[in-house]
Amino acid sequence: MNDTSVFPNPVYKDTVLAPLFEGAKAHFVDAVSAINRAHLVMLVKVGISSFSDGQKIATALVEIDGELNLEAMEYTGEFEDYFFFVEAELKTKLGPDLAGALHTARSRNDMDHTVFKLVLTARLDALLAAGHALLDALFKTAIREKATLIVAYTHGQPAQPSTFGHYLSAAIEVLIRDLKRLHDARALLQKCPMGAAAITTSGFPIDRDMMAQLLGFKAPLQNSYSCIAGVDYITGLYSAMKLIFLHLGRLVQDFQFWSSFEVGQLYVPNEFVQISSIMPQKRNPVPIEHLRLLSSISVGRCDMMVNIMHNTPFTDMNDSEGEVQQAGYGAVESGGRVLALLGALIPALSIRKENVAANINKSCITVTELADNLVRTEGLSFRQAHEIAATVSKSVIAKDEPLASGYGVFVQAFSEAIGRTPSLNEADYIVAVSPENFIAVRDRFGGPAPAPLDMALMGYQDVLTNFTKRTHDNLTRKQRAEEILAQEFSELSKYEEGA
Repeated sequence: MNDTSVFPNPVYKDTVLAPLFEGAKAHFVDAVSAINRAHLVMLVKVGISSFSDGQKIATALVEIDGELNLEAMEYTGEFEDYFFFVEAELKTKLGPDLAGALHTARSRNDMDHTVFKLVLTARLDALLAAGHALLDALFKTAIREKATLIVAYTHGQPAQPSTFGHYLSAAIEVLIRDLKRLHDARALLQKCPMGAAAITTSGFPIDRDMMAQLLGFKAPLQNSYSCIAGVDYITGLYSAMKLIFLHLGRLVQDFQFWSSFEVGQLYVPNEFVQISSIMPQKRNPVPIEHLRLLSSISVGRCDMMVNIMHNTPFTDMNDSEGEVQQAGYGAVESGGRVLALLGALIPALSIRKENVAANINKSCITVTELADNLVRTEGLSFRQAHEIAATVSKSVIAKDEPLASGYGVFVQAFSEAIGRTPSLNEADYIVAVSPENFIAVRDRFGGPAPAPLDMALMGYQDVLTNFTKRTHDNLTRKQRAEEILAQEFSELSKYEEGA
C-alpha cells in the first residue's frame, strides 16, 4: 500500500493533539522540567552519562526553560506533544546524539505518570489545606455553640433537643474520617514511577531511589508494570474526594431546611443573603444553594474520573493520561470552592434561640426524658413510662401548650395507668421536661452534655494538630527535595570531565 499521508491528520491535530499540547502548557511544564533535571543528575551520578555530557545537557535545559514563552506557543503539529518539543529544542542546541542521551533508561510512560502524580500532589495539598481550615472553623464554632440549644430532626420531624455544638461535632467526626482518607490517598501519590521506563525498567544501572528523592517522593513504586498501569492513585484519590463533598452536601441540606421561614432555627447573616428582584420581604440564603450545587458538581466530577477507568485495559493507556488528568482538576477546583465557602459560612451562622424555644414547646420533644425519668424515679418499665408520656404529649399538643404545663394531665395519666399518684412533684416535673435537663443528663460517652462534649472537642483538637503537622512535614519534605535537586543540578554544570 502506497501511503502518502503525513502526520498529523488536520482533524486529529485540532481535536486531540492541540488540546493536549495546550493542557501540557497549562499544567505540566514545571513537572516535566523537574523530571528532566532529576533524571540528568541521576544519569551522571551513576555513570550512565559523563560529567561533560551532563554539563552540556544541563546548560541546554536551562536555556530552553529560560527561552520558553508559553503564551506565544501555538501547536503546529510539527511535534507530537510537549515532550517531543523539548527534545527537538535539545537537538537544535546539542545535536541529535547528545540530545537523545537524556532519554536513556526512561520512557514517556513512566514520565507521564510521574508528572501526573507531581501535579496531583500539589493540587491535593491545596485541597487538604482548605479541608483543614474548614475543620478548624467547625471546631471553633462547635466550641462557641456547645451549649446552644437546637431541635434535632429525624425523618424531617422534630425529635429531641441537642446543642449546635453537638451537631457540628458530628459533622467534624465525618470530616475527620474523610480527611484521613484523603491523606491516605496522598500517601499513594508519594510512590515514584520513574525507572519503570516503558514497562519493565531498564538494563542500565539506574538509581530509582535517587530519582524518587530528587523529585520529592518518599520511595519508588515497586512493581514496574504497576507504575505504568496501576491507576489506583487516580481512582483512590477521586473516590476519597467524592466522599467529602457527598457528606458535606448532607450538612448543607440541613442548613437549607433549618434556615427556612417555617423552621427558622438557623440565622444566616446579611453578608450571605441575597434579595429578591420583586419580593422585598425575602431573605434568600443563596450561598447555601451554591454550596449544595458545587458539592454535587464535585461529586459528579469525581464519579466521572472513577468511571472513566472502568473496563479499561491494565496497561499504559491514554484513558488515564493528559486529557483525563486535566478533567479531574475541575473536581479539585469546585471542591476547593466548597471548602472555602463553607469555612467562611459556618462561623457566621447563629441559632435563633427564641424560635428554637418555641419549636421545642410546640413539638414536645423533651417527653422522652419524662419517660426515662419515670423509669429511674418511679420504678416503672420503660413501656409503662412510654405510654404515660405519650398520653401527656398528645394532650398538650392538642391544646397547643408546652409540655411543662402538662403536670395535671401527667398526674391523671400516671394514676390511671399505675393505680397511685406519682412521687414526682410539679417543680421536679418541670425540670424533668426542660431542654436544659434533657441535655445535662445525657452525659454518656458521645452525648451532648458538657463533659462528654468537652472530651470530644479535645480529641478533635488533637486530630487537627496532627493533620497540621502532617501538612507541615509534607511541605518541608517537598521544599527540601526541591532545594537538593536545584543544588545537584547547579553543581552538575560545574563538573569537568574526570572531576
